[in-house]
Amino acid sequence: MTLHEAINEILLETGRPMTTTEIAAEVNARGAYKKRDGSPVTPFQIHGRTKNYPRLFSRSGSTVSLCAWGDDAAFLCSHATQPDREVGGPITVSAVERPAAVGRLESLLLEERAFRPAGSIDPEVPNEPGLYAIRIHERSSLPEPFAALSQLRGHDLLYVGIARQSLKRRLLGQELRGRGHGTFFRSIGAVLGYRPVAGSLTGRGNTRNYSFPPTDTDAIVHWINQHLLVNWISASTDHEAQELALIRKHRPLLNLQGNPARLGELAALRAECVRIANSPL
Repeated sequence: MTLHEAINEILLETGRPMTTTEIAAEVNARGAYKKRDGSPVTPFQIHGRTKNYPRLFSRSGSTVSLCAWGDDAAFLCSHATQPDREVGGPITVSAVERPAAVGRLESLLLEERAFRPAGSIDPEVPNEPGLYAIRIHERSSLPEPFAALSQLRGHDLLYVGIARQSLKRRLLGQELRGRGHGTFFRSIGAVLGYRPVAGSLTGRGNTRNYSFPPTDTDAIVHWINQHLLVNWISASTDHEAQELALIRKHRPLLNLQGNPARLGELAALRAECVRIANSPL
């Protein structure tokens, strides 16, 4: 988890503005973000990081709040332009300062006809930043209680995410193929009943980014290819605010951070995986 992601999660859970000193203390208490040198996060770092993400955080002196609290529409401020393309082709998004363009971006990313089977996209995913969305083809293919929970949500959207540098590396490599530390991949693996090797994170700097054994990773990838649909938007600018807004509005089943309807069942499975990966050998 990055520092600004940790700040965002703390503010969402607290539900009120906090000072940089309060946020730094909470980040350190949770161990939500670890510096390379092992030293604690300082209020000055909180100040600097929130300053770098003005579309996520608003500040008044040393007090930090979420832009979303002021006006939910205001933090979707990008305009999507769609070049001539066949359905399912790539989309490019350029930013302007107009909240009215939110519906356009949302419709492009979540357009049902644009989603394609996860097993067929490898040559097409660009090496560009952007937003992505993941759906389940048949809700009944999810294990319980997640199949029933998906039915209750009334939609088949599983996850909305952001690739800050490369959709090919983040969406394809990490989230769908299990190469690296994909948040979605770890979640869907846990939902499907897979667990990391006991003690696999013992003694490592990051104690939360568990992974699955190679044979289990292959099985998860196979399941993903059989059951999931994906779409993405190439984006030339920073879209954390748009990602957060889409999560808040649509409440995808497997998003935890920033999700008003985050599933305790999923959080418990991920916590179990973390515990196993950090247990004694």
